[in-house]
Amino acid sequence: MFSSLIADFKIIFERDPAARNWLEVLFCYPGLQAILLHRFSHWLYQLGIPFIPRFLSHIGRFLTGIEIHPGAQIGQSVFIDHGMGVVIGETAILGDYCLIYQGVTLGGTGKETGKRHPTLGENVVVGAGCKVLGNIQIGNSVRIGAGSVVLRDVPSDCTVVGVPGRVVYRSGVKVNPLEHGNLPDSEANVIRTLVDRIESLEKQVIELQEQQNKVPTFLFSMSSDSPSSEFNSQESCRIKDKVIQEFLEGAGI
Repeated sequence: MFSSLIADFKIIFERDPAARNWLEVLFCYPGLQAILLHRFSHWLYQLGIPFIPRFLSHIGRFLTGIEIHPGAQIGQSVFIDHGMGVVIGETAILGDYCLIYQGVTLGGTGKETGKRHPTLGENVVVGAGCKVLGNIQIGNSVRIGAGSVVLRDVPSDCTVVGVPGRVVYRSGVKVNPLEHGNLPDSEANVIRTLVDRIESLEKQVIELQEQQNKVPTFLFSMSSDSPSSEFNSQESCRIKDKVIQEFLEGAGI
């Protein structure tokens, strides 16, 4: 247990640029305090001692805002950054070097007994506000984007974003675990693809209209060929393009 405590202490200096000295880390980092208290309560829990382990976890929740069930298994060098609102369930398992941000829930999905909480591999980064629910497996070196909801297994070396979480494969790419904000926007990519498809269809429609214009003009209405109609159409396209561009750049998100 002593080696785990030392590893929990050292990892903060590696992953938090705001950590300046050991006194500040020891007394002002609720994530470290919650894990230290959990390791003691987990040891009592494994001995089969009733009430006391759960009461200690409740005290830890009151002092730090982090709720860790004494039955949860937490590996070495796990860092809970800020940590307010973090909930880790009874049968959850966290591998070594996991990085957990505030508002994360590693919870269950029902009242089933047995293993009902997620298992995280090594070097997993769980962004702020994420919900990882159920007895699912999260592989090694997985990054979960802020606000994501993960309900299915995730292979190793992947990035998960969205609600529900979608997997973006990044096998073989070395990433910095602290760059959790540099994640792909899959929704914007899909919308961009749809916009490209619409533009392609519009181009085909214009080509068909040009071919029809070669037919004698008395077969068609002249109103659509008026300068004012053409101007209104171009202005409408510009407005739509501006709205789409603002969304793709993140406006209103």
